[in-house]
Amino acid sequence: MGSSAHISDTRIVPPLVLGIESSCDETAVALVAGDRTIIAQAIASQEAEHAPYGGVVPEIAARAHAERLAPMLEKVMAEAGMTLDDVDAIAATAGPGLIGGVMVGLVSAKALAMASGKPLLAVNHLEGHALSPRLADGGLAFPYLLLLVSGGHCQILAVEGVGRYRRLATTIDDALGEAFDKTAKLLGLGYPGGPAVERLALEGDARAVPLPRPLKGSAEPHFSFAGLKSAVLRAVESGAHAPADIAASFQQAAVECLTDRLDHALAAAGPFPALVVAGGVAANKTVRAALEALATKHAMRFVAPPLALCTDNAAMIAWAGIERLATEGPDFTGDPLDVAARPRWPLDPEAGKVRGAGVKA
Repeated sequence: MGSSAHISDTRIVPPLVLGIESSCDETAVALVAGDRTIIAQAIASQEAEHAPYGGVVPEIAARAHAERLAPMLEKVMAEAGMTLDDVDAIAATAGPGLIGGVMVGLVSAKALAMASGKPLLAVNHLEGHALSPRLADGGLAFPYLLLLVSGGHCQILAVEGVGRYRRLATTIDDALGEAFDKTAKLLGLGYPGGPAVERLALEGDARAVPLPRPLKGSAEPHFSFAGLKSAVLRAVESGAHAPADIAASFQQAAVECLTDRLDHALAAAGPFPALVVAGGVAANKTVRAALEALATKHAMRFVAPPLALCTDNAAMIAWAGIERLATEGPDFTGDPLDVAARPRWPLDPEAGKVRGAGVKA
């Protein structure tokens, strides 16, 4: 569990929002102010609990959230030297995610809001990621082209404003983060898989293993990674390739898929001032370098949040709440206390369905 130091000599710029995140396997709490200051935060990882299974077990995740959240809330408020009386609103992830974990965080936020009389903000976890670059970079203005790439999602979105998202592409099967985790499991690297594959790839030859680039060059705008995962499985089972070469070749194939699909989106949707990446896979340095090169090619500004804001965290949830308060105006009283947790919650509800499993995004 880690946290930032309380900035005791800095005047707090309202609004001050308490954020709670519990959509997957990170329990997180943060206090964020309107001037983008993260006053205090704490994140508890569940890596040790899920490592024996090579992936997240929903029941274990929900139980861990329930055990850790209350002490973390107390810790963050104590570290900030504040009480709920000082907070302007309470924001919590209301979906999408593992429904048990989402319910733990949302029910806790409802209780705090009811007890304190403060507004409840039910935040879309994906919107937290989508707006997190604006928490780190006050100069990032709307609109921008967003690559949202994580363990559960792989999408290209035109971000036109708070609550205004136009989906340009999504995955028709698996998300790239899930493909990284699966590759790590096949290579015996353990969990979490993304960082492990990235480290091993540094030792390998990215041209050594012939792997497919699904949908590369296709007129279809979407992503697909199921075939790439299957090809990695065959490469591992063949015994003909060094694990480092498989990791490097997989990572290179993934990068080429991302850049090709972004090229396609830019050709179809026109220029944007900035290319922004968010989500857990955005922490991958090879991915970042390729996206930065692509942005330069298209004369776009490249923006990526700090590594700490790429993976699931509560600061991005609090910031999404701050953005929403600014958009809704002074008469906004928050979301109803009976708002439901949602396992699925698309950022662009008007986007058409796509073939395969991509409809989940």
